[in-house]
Amino acid sequence: MLSAPTIVSAADGQAADNPPSTPFIKTEGTRFTASGKPFYVTGVNNHYLTFGSEGEVTRVLDDAVAMGANVVRTFLQPVIGSLDGSMATIWQWRMKADASDLGVKGTFLIYWDDREGGMAFNDGVNGMQKVDFLIAEASKRHLKLIIAFLDFWDYTGGAQQMRAWYGSQDKSGFFFRDRRTRRDYMNWVRHVVQRVNPITGIAYRDDPVIMAWELMNEGNASPESLRLAWTAEMSAYVKFLDPNHLVSSGNAGNAAVADKLSDLTIATLDYGTWHGYPLYYNLTVQQFGDTITEFCQIAARANKPVLLEEFGYARSNADSAAAYTMWLDKLGRDPNCAGWLVWRLVSRQDSGRFPVDEHDQFDIRNDGGAIWNVFKAATARAMQSRQTSRGSDSGRAVQ
Repeated sequence: MLSAPTIVSAADGQAADNPPSTPFIKTEGTRFTASGKPFYVTGVNNHYLTFGSEGEVTRVLDDAVAMGANVVRTFLQPVIGSLDGSMATIWQWRMKADASDLGVKGTFLIYWDDREGGMAFNDGVNGMQKVDFLIAEASKRHLKLIIAFLDFWDYTGGAQQMRAWYGSQDKSGFFFRDRRTRRDYMNWVRHVVQRVNPITGIAYRDDPVIMAWELMNEGNASPESLRLAWTAEMSAYVKFLDPNHLVSSGNAGNAAVADKLSDLTIATLDYGTWHGYPLYYNLTVQQFGDTITEFCQIAARANKPVLLEEFGYARSNADSAAAYTMWLDKLGRDPNCAGWLVWRLVSRQDSGRFPVDEHDQFDIRNDGGAIWNVFKAATARAMQSRQTSRGSDSGRAVQ
């Protein structure tokens, strides 16, 4: 079960006379680039793209296009116990709910095979074929994907489910330290990277629709020395398997800690990430704006791009549209800021309704409201800036 699959090549996944039509995203200093031109990220997050219905997935992607986004970020999930229940699933896998509320309707990507006594993968229609569909549909819409191999949190299993397979109660250290979970993680990464998408015929590692791999969403290993050692080892492993794609940690880069983005010193990480929620850090709107500047200055010192890859502000706040406007403008004007991905874009569920989201109230919806229009305006400004930059480059070339 855990033996290494056959290594695939570009030729295995795609005919040699039919190369990818879109470029792989690269880095140059604090910027991302596509075909040597600046690629400023204006993106969205969505948490149910790997288990929602085809209609729910395409509605999110269509709304991302309607917003003007160029990147969509998601996680590979769910992870469960065994199908017969002998190995417990630690979250409500069979819950009846909309996709946005974590109703996965029988979908799982990774599970415990009780007969073999170890991890196994679901490559079926209720497993990895959902990821195949997501990648193919993103390609049709000229969207890039940032894909985290795993989620740290147990909402749909994640690293916590894999830790629980081995009977551990240690939520912050065991997964990153134990030889069995480390082996499981590496086998999962290899399985994903080498998979050939049957819809496109392209191996994941050869597909430029994928902008980047992230090791884990918010992999909060403790102590920090363990997190950095695990990040260095696993990012090197991903680079060994797949030299085409960018790699980042997916770390939350806590705005409240002193040593921010400490993993940027790892050579096999191409860019840094941080997640920003003023509510959680007791920051005012202006203080959060100052934090944006601080992280962009860290990017300049490290000479690597840094993404604000999650941020949200409750829409019930009277100043929500003004706050988003200020933060997006600050990000767009700072040449050391590589872009942003808002948490989170949601679309109508199969029930016909938008998710309720009365808790954090971070959901962004294509509803024509003030917040939606703020993000549309920000992506339009970024697009205009890119076109102006290309025009200037072209003019210099003629001269």
